[in-house]
Parts: sequence; C-alpha cells; structure tokens
Amino acid sequence: MYITESLNSSHNIDNYLVKQATQDVKRKLSACFVIADNPIKRIKGYYTLSNSSISLESIPETIRERLPKSYINIPLTLIGRLAVDKIYQGQGIGKIMLVDALKRCHELSKQIGSFAVIVDPLDKDAELFYLKFGFIKLPDSGKMFLSMKTIDQLFK
Repeated sequence: MYITESLNSSHNIDNYLVKQATQDVKRKLSACFVIADNPIKRIKGYYTLSNSSISLESIPETIRERLPKSYINIPLTLIGRLAVDKIYQGQGIGKIMLVDALKRCHELSKQIGSFAVIVDPLDKDAELFYLKFGFIKLPDSGKMFLSMKTIDQLFK
C-alpha cells in the first residue's frame, strides 16, 4: 500500500523538486504530494495541484452549452506535474498518484468551485496515459480535462 504525503525537507529530491517545488509550495502556487520509499525517503513519484481556469470558449461546445454564459472563465484544478522516478516506472505508481490526485480534487471541490481537472501532457505517452482514464482533449490547446461530475461518480 502506498501513502502519499506532502512534500517536506526530509525527502531526498532532485531537479524540479529541489529547484522549484519547495518554493512553489512556500509561495502557495501549488501543493506537492510525493510517494516515498520508506524508510530511506527516496521519492518514487510526485504530483502537484493548483487552482486554474480556462476560458468558456475553450471548452467543447457540447459541454459549453450546458454551462452558464455569465462565466467568462471556468474554474478548474490543475495537475501541473505528475512524474514517476525512472527506476519505479511500470509499477502502477502513476495510476496510484493520479487516483490520489483525483480523490483530493473531488474532496476539495466540495469546498471550492472546480468544474474539472485539467492536465497539459508533455508528450504522446502522457496523453495516452490520461486518455486511459477518460480525460478529454481540448481543441487547439493540447490540454486535457476530466469533469468533476465524472470524478464525483468515481468516488461515490
């Protein structure tokens, strides 16, 4: 069983996690969650969450027509980064982290408005990963989203 935890200074981390994540967390730009290999605290993977929005016009018309026209921007939750250490890839950790992130988003949406979760896949592999979980591609942006209504059904 994996337990995700908030990023803290006891984790041995590199690249984004060392150079930027702690500053992003301190500045309240994102929240960062990690899966660590205890007791050595080697990070197996991490993801970040933050508030975001997207213009109403960016949403597919079939969905947009059901939303109030008074909203210029629609509130979302962004999974800004989701990464697994190379030595742990292929073990389902990405899936575990995505489910954990979606669960957190589901819980948070009960307290603050969020129409959907949005991601911006870096490459085709990442895009295929999100497609497997029902994310929908947004036209002309490369971004993908999963509605909170769909996420809510996952955690009933």
